[in-house]
Amino acid sequence: MWPIGHAAVAYLIFSLYNRIRNRSDPSEATAAIVAVASQGPDLVDKPLAWRLGVLASGRSLSHSLFVLAPVAWGGYALARRIGRPDIGRALVVGTLTHTLVDALPAVCGKADARFLAWPLTRVPVGKSGHPTISGLLRRSLRDPEFYAEFLLAGLAALAWWRDGAPGVERLTEHRCARNIETTWLDRERHE
Repeated sequence: MWPIGHAAVAYLIFSLYNRIRNRSDPSEATAAIVAVASQGPDLVDKPLAWRLGVLASGRSLSHSLFVLAPVAWGGYALARRIGRPDIGRALVVGTLTHTLVDALPAVCGKADARFLAWPLTRVPVGKSGHPTISGLLRRSLRDPEFYAEFLLAGLAALAWWRDGAPGVERLTEHRCARNIETTWLDRERHE
């Protein structure tokens, strides 16, 4: 799955969870944590495998439940300790949905999910070595599931909008504040 799909699935699940558990919308902090955490396993494994050659596969170390579960639990425990269990829940949902969504094709027999138990199981490496992003994109363009990710992204965007578009207000506040400061500084220079 591509980053947009991981972010969409994580946000949809977190938004639904938040509505059921808290009867509220995600906050801007939790929306941001879910978005970043949903990319976490790939941001660790892909560079370590594809660029540095430290790992055999782009789905191994941080995709493994033996690594991911303690990291997610530790993040949740730390967030809870500082009085922000909502951030911990966002971290758990973001990271775990990433790995579980990556494992879904194995249910249909389309992929291998041995990465879930790395390092106890060996993860397969492609016959032609590590892929390139352009090669992955070319292959994805022939896969209907790739286009489904955009549908998921649209649904996540609608859910985010329904949730009050958490984070937009902060972005516009900063932009407006910067424009006011710039205008004020320009006026002072001309006087």
